[in-house]
Amino acid sequence: MSGRPLAIAVDGVSKDFRLPSERRHTLKERVVNPRFDREAHIFHALSDVSFEVYQGEFFGIVGRNGSGKSTLLKCMAGIYKVDHGRVRIAGRLSTFIELGVGFNPDLAARDNIILNGIMLGLTPREAAARVDEVIAFAELEEHADVKLKNYSSGMQVRLAFSVMTQIEADVLLIDEVLAVGDASFQAKCFDVFRQLRERGKTIVLVTHDMSTVVDQCDRAMLVEDGVITAIGDPETVGNAYLEYNFGRTTAPARLPESSSGSDESEPDVEDRIGSHSAYLVNVEALDDDLHPTRHIATGGEVTLTADVVIVDPLIAPRVRLWLRDDRGNDVLEVHNGLLPADERPAPGTVWQFSARVALPFRSGRLRLFARVTDGDAQEIVDQIDEAVWLTVSSVRQQSAIVDLPFDGRWTQRFASHDEVREVLAARRAAGSATP
Repeated sequence: MSGRPLAIAVDGVSKDFRLPSERRHTLKERVVNPRFDREAHIFHALSDVSFEVYQGEFFGIVGRNGSGKSTLLKCMAGIYKVDHGRVRIAGRLSTFIELGVGFNPDLAARDNIILNGIMLGLTPREAAARVDEVIAFAELEEHADVKLKNYSSGMQVRLAFSVMTQIEADVLLIDEVLAVGDASFQAKCFDVFRQLRERGKTIVLVTHDMSTVVDQCDRAMLVEDGVITAIGDPETVGNAYLEYNFGRTTAPARLPESSSGSDESEPDVEDRIGSHSAYLVNVEALDDDLHPTRHIATGGEVTLTADVVIVDPLIAPRVRLWLRDDRGNDVLEVHNGLLPADERPAPGTVWQFSARVALPFRSGRLRLFARVTDGDAQEIVDQIDEAVWLTVSSVRQQSAIVDLPFDGRWTQRFASHDEVREVLAARRAAGSATP
């Protein structure tokens, strides 16, 4: 990569904002309190950021909301003036950063295309010549003469992106605004990205979609609190983002230090439901080496385990462990079944239930819950909510909820000459060209 010419060079860029401690709404308030300007604190949005992007590269920038990634993109676009450092762009620049920027809501789409095209560097003649092409790509033929203030946000995204693609730019800076568009239009956008890359154009994309980062980007960068915390391989950076963003863990309850059965040795159950004839402890997710883990790739395996400290006699104890996604759906459950009478645990003993499971889920976070019930009525004995948070990351773009293994084959089927002739004749009759 280093042998390719540079398209973007960001060298030691810092950007600060003055944030007033109190808001002043009128001139009178400012006059009455002349110390207003001194009652502001400095927010460091970017701190000594340096990196390079090469010609023809698809470069992703990720980070949590407020991390500074959009500020960085605006500094690269020249919208913000940097306080320190320097940004160099080789070639013509086109940006797609904020929805509605450059558009007049009281003008129709046709007029806005010409206006926006001129702002992006086209001559009036060039902009007018491309109006129909822009409208067709945006699929807005029926709304071309409608004022933009009557457009939905998705329609505005389609129009703005279509205008941007008509600019013969060398470098494109694109913010998360593409997330507003529908799935079919996003697919068209990525087709355009592929064509631009084939022509040697450079694309910088700010996104929260790790599947896009892994699938599309050559390199990626993680920005947190205004500094670069990771840069390089998209999968590595994506995993770092998921771990940083969803890496919250809840320490599982531990076995009591004493087995005397006294109140002092019992786990803290102040916020836990149940009769507490037994206690759940050491609820964990373990990796291949049986070490606690908080991160796993889609399709990987993990051991879910829980220890149960028996306090009072139980009739038919049942341990249930389940995973819940970030939308509140229970996506996986394991349990020990009902124990025979001669295997019922005695008070003062500790039992363990564990299950090895695969996690064929798309990127996101899963929370591990644990519950002990007893008897046919399944009376709750103890329950721990969100004992562990797991982060699942997918190495490829995945729209389905689960990624199950399959055996697919692509083979040639030998057809008879008559069958082929019938197909070709039908195509010719329909006006299609013969392959």
